[in-house]
Amino acid sequence: MARTQQWTILLALAATSASAVEAPIQAVTLYPGSATVERVVQVTPGMTQVEITGLLANFSTDTLRLQADPGIQVGQVVTRDQGSADSPSPRAAELEAKAQALQDHIAVIDADYKSAQLAHAYLERLGSGDNAAGRAAPGDAKTLLATLDAIRKGGSDALERMHNAEVRKRVLVKQLDVVNRELMKARAGSRENRTMTVSIAARQPGRLLLSYQVNRAGWKPTYRASLDSSASTVELERMAAISQKTGEDWSNVKLRLSTGQPTLSVLAPDPSPWLLTWRPPQEVVTKFAYAPAPSIQMRSDARSIRPMASPAPQAEADDYIAPVVETQGSFSTEYEVPAKVSLASDGREISVGLSKQDLKVEQRVRIAPRNSNDAVLTAQAPRPDGVWIAGQVQLRRDGSYVGAQHWDPQASERFSMAFGRDPLVRVAVENRNEKSGQAGLFNRDNQRRIADTYVVTSFHRQPIDILLLEPMPVSQSDKVTVKTGFSPEPTVKEWEQRRGLVGWERRLKPNETARFNVDYTIDYPKEGSVQGL
Repeated sequence: MARTQQWTILLALAATSASAVEAPIQAVTLYPGSATVERVVQVTPGMTQVEITGLLANFSTDTLRLQADPGIQVGQVVTRDQGSADSPSPRAAELEAKAQALQDHIAVIDADYKSAQLAHAYLERLGSGDNAAGRAAPGDAKTLLATLDAIRKGGSDALERMHNAEVRKRVLVKQLDVVNRELMKARAGSRENRTMTVSIAARQPGRLLLSYQVNRAGWKPTYRASLDSSASTVELERMAAISQKTGEDWSNVKLRLSTGQPTLSVLAPDPSPWLLTWRPPQEVVTKFAYAPAPSIQMRSDARSIRPMASPAPQAEADDYIAPVVETQGSFSTEYEVPAKVSLASDGREISVGLSKQDLKVEQRVRIAPRNSNDAVLTAQAPRPDGVWIAGQVQLRRDGSYVGAQHWDPQASERFSMAFGRDPLVRVAVENRNEKSGQAGLFNRDNQRRIADTYVVTSFHRQPIDILLLEPMPVSQSDKVTVKTGFSPEPTVKEWEQRRGLVGWERRLKPNETARFNVDYTIDYPKEGSVQGL
């Protein structure tokens, strides 16, 4: 009895010392073009070994990191890879079972079709009188009519069964083709499985955190700016477009986004010395001789510069490109997605919201008649605090979508966005005087005069602020002189530190019209030409 109890205790200890578990994905940190996957294993006291199954062999063991809670010591780690043919993915196994069921159904339909075909062939032989026994056709008219009716009904039934079988088979064949295509994709995307055995010493319960780096995943920032023109506010929403094709779905995971790039080289620059050697001139003697055989060193060098053999084509090779972030920051920044995220491993791009904030803005209608007669509504505000990365921004004005543009917050010290054309502002250009001729006492110079009037009319019911921009000609040569005349005088000089760009800031009342006169006189030599004129 005591021996039996000892064996029971030993078996219990053996059961608790080694355990095969699947470590679900708990969190993911996305980088531009890669991701760090974190898995968690629950450990109970007395465990000496944990076997983690269900891993894909899609990561380098050099990036593997194991962290344990207090009271748990981690020892040796052994990894073992298993071919995909030995253990197909759950999706591939499901598709294989579905394809086999469809094939079995098609085989049943084929059997029904062949049986109907046999019956139809027999009735054809019976109706033609061509039988092996050479029996005479019935002489009685009533019997003959009954025989013909039986042949007709039997033939009609056989043909109907054959037709129905063809229709059902056609539908199933289409379904089978779809399943086979999906199965090919699933098999192409399947990879080797990996099992990891970790030796531990657990004195108390806790967690074992497993993290590693995978490729074919990434994110890029996107934004949504919604202007409320009546309140002069912009709701700026920070979002992220994420996607992954690592071969494994991420289900209900905690997601962090980082601008770091761990895939880049971490080696510091190590320049070689720049050595100069002088050699005296040598007499050039032309000799004709056979070229010497290459030395051992040359042959080894030639072998070393041979093109590397291309690696075996991976199953996941396709046109998928992970989203990337273009940032010039010195250090990485992390964003944490508030809600848990599920992301399939099919490369599709989804958007997740990060944060929102309201900005008080100054609205202004920007006009540049020299380039276009369009009046565009813009909004300006101090740049929000925090790190803002360049990305695509979706623009909405009073609830309506007006377009999208690339926004680079670092390009300006202020937040500035355009929210589409303003149809209630009309812009017209009146050419008052534009002529070319000769100037000077002896007509040694050419002269061109350009005089325009810009007419801006507001049909708004409330006052609006406008900014009219004008690129005046600027001479970059002492041979070309420019005289300018403005009425009224510009209120903005060197707009946004751009040379020669002037402007007028003005508030227009409802139905008010403003006129801006520009006058340029350009003198240049008769010989040569002036670029930009």
